[in-house]
Amino acid sequence: MWRVTDFQSADRAWTAQAIAQALSRLSRQGEVRRLGKGLYYRGRETAFGPSLPSPAMVQSLPIAGRKIFPSGHAAASMLGLTTQQPSRPEIATTGLSLPRLIVGKQTVIRTRRPESWRSLDAEDAVVLEVLRQRGTSSELSADETVKRLLVVVNKPGRFVRLCRVAASEPPRVRAMLGAIGQQLRRSPRALTRLRSTLNQLSKFDFGKLAALKHAAEWQARLERARASVSAS
Repeated sequence: MWRVTDFQSADRAWTAQAIAQALSRLSRQGEVRRLGKGLYYRGRETAFGPSLPSPAMVQSLPIAGRKIFPSGHAAASMLGLTTQQPSRPEIATTGLSLPRLIVGKQTVIRTRRPESWRSLDAEDAVVLEVLRQRGTSSELSADETVKRLLVVVNKPGRFVRLCRVAASEPPRVRAMLGAIGQQLRRSPRALTRLRSTLNQLSKFDFGKLAALKHAAEWQARLERARASVSAS
C-alpha cells in the first residue's frame, strides 16, 4: 500500500504532483489499484479476484497534518467517567475532514477543533472534549463526575496547559475551567485572566459540572444546573 508522501524525502527531487501522476498512470495500467485520494494498493491475484487490504491496515495509516482525539463516550472512557462503549467510534480532529477509508465509514467525526489543540497531549484534549459536552457522556453522578475531573485536571502542568489554549474554547468551557481551577486553588492571576474573557451578563449551561463548588461564581445557569444535578 502506498501514498504520495511515501515517495517524498529530502534526497528525492520528485514533486507531489509528479508522484501522483505516476501512481495514477500505474492505476490506469492495472498495476496498482486506487483506494482513495492519494492512496494506492497492489494486491495479489486469488481465485476470487484481486486481494484487498485489510481494514486494520488501512485504518492504521497516519493522517498527515491533522491530529485526532477521542470524543463522546470514548473521551469519557479515557478519563474513567464511563465503561460504556459506543456503537459507533467517535473522534475529534483539528482538520476540516478525515478520509473515511482510513477512519471508517461508521465513525462519528467532530471537526474544526482549534489549531491550538496541536500542542496538547491526548488526555489534555479529552478533558476539553468532556467540558464541551458538559459531562453528558459520564455515567457517574454529577458529584462523582466532578470528583474524577478534579483528579484528572490536577495532574502536574495540566491546568496551565489548558489555560494556554482556553482563548480558543467556547465561553462555557472557559467558565467551567475557571470553576475547576478555583476549586483546585490555582493561581488567582490565572483565574482572573479566565474571568476577564467572559461576558459578565452571560449564563452558561454546565450540565453535570454544575456540581462544581464555585459553579455559580462562574456564571452557571442555576435553574438548569439544579435540574441536571437532580437528574444525575
